[in-house]
Amino acid sequence: MSGHSKWSTIKREKGAKDAKRGAVFTKIGNQIAIAARSGTDISMNSALQMAIEKAKQANMPAANIQRAIDRAADKNAAVLEETSYEAMGPGGVGIIIETATDNKNRTFPEVKNALTKNGGRIADAGSVTFQFTRKGVIDVAASGEDALLTVLDAGAEDAIEEDGAMIVYTELKELAKVRTAILEAGLPVTGAELQYVPNNTVEVSDPEQATKVLRLMDALDDLDDVTSVHTNADITADV
Repeated sequence: MSGHSKWSTIKREKGAKDAKRGAVFTKIGNQIAIAARSGTDISMNSALQMAIEKAKQANMPAANIQRAIDRAADKNAAVLEETSYEAMGPGGVGIIIETATDNKNRTFPEVKNALTKNGGRIADAGSVTFQFTRKGVIDVAASGEDALLTVLDAGAEDAIEEDGAMIVYTELKELAKVRTAILEAGLPVTGAELQYVPNNTVEVSDPEQATKVLRLMDALDDLDDVTSVHTNADITADV
């Protein structure tokens, strides 16, 4: 799971910078709009609740959040469709790109172009996904044995410590339940979402290769229609 952690760390740092210039609002707004299709009552819709919390952490204005929620009931609003693409990156690393778009004829060429320009390519359907497992991932701002025991007691499947914090893994359907239990136990949760976690990683120890992989991931993540990017790259090189 170290590949997941490395990219997530870089992505969090990048996300903080993007939030300052509002670049992240479109992505989160799309996630809110899609989650709101299952109901706008956050007490009954954990996906919407987590999307709204993500928006608040990015300092997304309340008016923007409400507009995103209202899109679910607006018959005149463009219909968003969730689509995933599989790709291969430099050094044979696998990549899964999740998108939310109202026009796949726009999104696919943008994704393909970002891949081509940065040493990647679209892969055949199913050739990459099998290397990952869909899991709940919770970021907890705590570390140490007591915190680890707490998250495991809350129902977590696994957890790793990184930079004084903890990345907690749950079964697909247990994300909301475990997140709530962790919060009720008094530990601060800074993020919670479903992700593709690699079953095995591909080590990238060469600095030049690592730079290429990260540049590709960054280019994909910069696309407005892309909501999340996942890789099995275990970047051990200093870049």
